[in-house]
Amino acid sequence: MTNGLISLIEQNRVSPSVSSLKKVLDGVPMSLAEFFTLDMSAAPQAFFGVHELIELGNAELSLRLVAAQRPGRQLTVLHERYAAGAATAEEMLAHRGEEAGVVVRGRIELMVGGATRVLGPGEAYYFSSQLPHRFRNVGREVCEIISASTPATF
Repeated sequence: MTNGLISLIEQNRVSPSVSSLKKVLDGVPMSLAEFFTLDMSAAPQAFFGVHELIELGNAELSLRLVAAQRPGRQLTVLHERYAAGAATAEEMLAHRGEEAGVVVRGRIELMVGGATRVLGPGEAYYFSSQLPHRFRNVGREVCEIISASTPATF
């Protein structure tokens, strides 16, 4: 992240992508969940209505976080929706931890390390997040995934 880009974000002249925001927050002691939520002191809850999931994405790539305000959360659980042609980013992502998920609807192309595979409904993945990876909807319909990753990255 360049100083110029951070300055533009601070001035509200540029809206960062989720991956750019994660890079900025990696430099300060704050998770994405803390950034997007106001009250981190709320008592832990066990059940979440559809409107209680925190949106971390946008119209093309919806990333709805479960239990964003849970103190000491160790796991990231996301309800992901990729519009046709949407991708996590142009560049491959890599970070510590593990990721797993199940495709509920549609088709997703998953690139992990040097391998690429298109997954459909009912198919799943599990990999070390330290391997460079990227998700892209190669279908004509919305792709929906339920995923989990450790440690809690958002």
